[in-house]
Amino acid sequence: MDTFESRFMRHKDELEWLYMELYRNRSMLNSLETGLRRFFDSRKEDLRRLDKKRLSDSTWYLEGRMLGMTMYTELFSGTFRKLKEKVGYLRDMHITYLHLMPFLATPRENNDGGFAVSDFNNVDPKFGTNDDLADLADELRANGISLCMDMVMNHTSNEHEWARRAMDGDLEYQDRYLCFPDRTIPDEYEKTCPEVFPESAPGNFTYCPKMGKWVFTSFYPTQWDLNYKNPAVFNDMVFSMLFWANQGIEIFRLDAVPYIWKEIGTNCRNLKQVHTIVRMVRMILETVCPAVILKGEVVMAPKELAAYFGTREKPECHLLYGVASMVNIWGALSSRDVRLLDYQTVDLLSLGENANFVNYLRCHDDIGWGFDERKEPLVGADPLKHKIFQYEFYQGRFPGSFSRGELYNYDPKTLDARSCGTTASLCGMEQAAEDGDQAELETAIARYRLLYATVFSLRGFPLINSGDEIGQLNDYSYKDDDLKKDDSRYLHRSRFDWRKAERIGKDGTLENRLYKILGKLYGIRAGSELFCPDAEVSTWNSGNRHVFAIRRKRNQKVLLCVFNYSPDEEDVRFDYFTGLYKDLLSGRTIEPGRPFKVEGYGCLMLEGIWN
Repeated sequence: MDTFESRFMRHKDELEWLYMELYRNRSMLNSLETGLRRFFDSRKEDLRRLDKKRLSDSTWYLEGRMLGMTMYTELFSGTFRKLKEKVGYLRDMHITYLHLMPFLATPRENNDGGFAVSDFNNVDPKFGTNDDLADLADELRANGISLCMDMVMNHTSNEHEWARRAMDGDLEYQDRYLCFPDRTIPDEYEKTCPEVFPESAPGNFTYCPKMGKWVFTSFYPTQWDLNYKNPAVFNDMVFSMLFWANQGIEIFRLDAVPYIWKEIGTNCRNLKQVHTIVRMVRMILETVCPAVILKGEVVMAPKELAAYFGTREKPECHLLYGVASMVNIWGALSSRDVRLLDYQTVDLLSLGENANFVNYLRCHDDIGWGFDERKEPLVGADPLKHKIFQYEFYQGRFPGSFSRGELYNYDPKTLDARSCGTTASLCGMEQAAEDGDQAELETAIARYRLLYATVFSLRGFPLINSGDEIGQLNDYSYKDDDLKKDDSRYLHRSRFDWRKAERIGKDGTLENRLYKILGKLYGIRAGSELFCPDAEVSTWNSGNRHVFAIRRKRNQKVLLCVFNYSPDEEDVRFDYFTGLYKDLLSGRTIEPGRPFKVEGYGCLMLEGIWN
């Protein structure tokens, strides 16, 4: 029988052992376990039914029908109530996973786009109330859409109640952060802990005059890092997650999770205690609300990623953000060379069968040019020069560039920089509109189709950034807002254009064409067994450095996805493929084992039988 006790007993020994190893505090462990039972008892009946359903369908989030979208509520609809009225639009797009960017209470200023949380248990009043969010979650769930929220693990705003109490001299709350009376310990940390934003937010510590202490602030001075060595922090953060799970949240995106544990003499990233904490969170969710899954935001080298999935016996995150794929897809487009994308994909696929990603082209954040520096020399690329090429290309400064973007966090000392812009603007649609050139627009649409087809082919499931489906361009109005003008990420954080959305139904419009591209790709994924969780996924050599290929295989059925990242027609051949294959995009037949041509920026999805 499925009860709290039966679920808890499956994890009791490991959970208690890990907790006591980390905290050595039996009283706080007892408090945690009492709280778990309390949240289980208060779980709504429809959520209990969902728990039971997903206990028997543990890979529900990897089915071919999964399609995600991410958005800012205020930009898409304004409030939760108004978003509830737009659920039909999302359903018509076949969305099954909706990631709402941070919606918890934050200060008006210094809120880092919602990531500086001042209250983990209440939504920001500008969106509505907690009940409004729960009603929205109910409506989404009734339409087959799972709601994802950001859980900012690493820090709070300095206006959070805990920080205010700490500033008032309450030692109990000072111990919820990493506070020091002088620079002795901070200086020891600084010897080995790199800065996240060395130009815009140098150093890892901020002095608080009111408290008379230095506070660990990895990201920004107004964001105080939490002290996970204090079990009260862990317990309360878990209780906040369970509170939101009971409001209908089905996915938690663990923001900045690699940073949550600090040790002197280390880089304060990816430490083993981080994995202990994530593993405990996974077991707690499986006990109280097994319908809920974890997605980690881990912007780290591939060698660090496997640990965040855990093992088959002791899993951690269900999914990770596919940051590396995003970077290498854009890198292949600008360089017309897919080799780094191929190397990266091989590395990600080698992480194991439990390593699945949410794959995307654009999100709320920048494109950080974090290529694998071990592989760049293999393609004749100098890491720094390659990075400069990328951000200059997507800024529109490199000769022959079709892109319109802006730099983010440029560092004149290291020459490091990131790139911002919408998918449409980075693909060339903005330049085509400026030039009034229809041929240029057709090429930009081909790039868009190529990039999204690549994303739809990867292991895991695809995520669309709201506005991509209607080709929204960069919004330069952020420069007129004193609170936003210094953050170029607002270039692509633009208000959803419902006038453009109305043109989706009008044949021949740009919006209609982009919408149909995504719909066609979704139909292929949702209708094919080759996108089932147990399908084999691998790269395949095209014999051409401009052409990337993914092979999906299940039993004897196979799908060969072919992507030409060059504007020119390219010759390819795929060894070990015999017989005729049907292109699910165009309907034509091809014999991939013999030499054939792929048009510039062309993509094929060739289905056949593996002999």
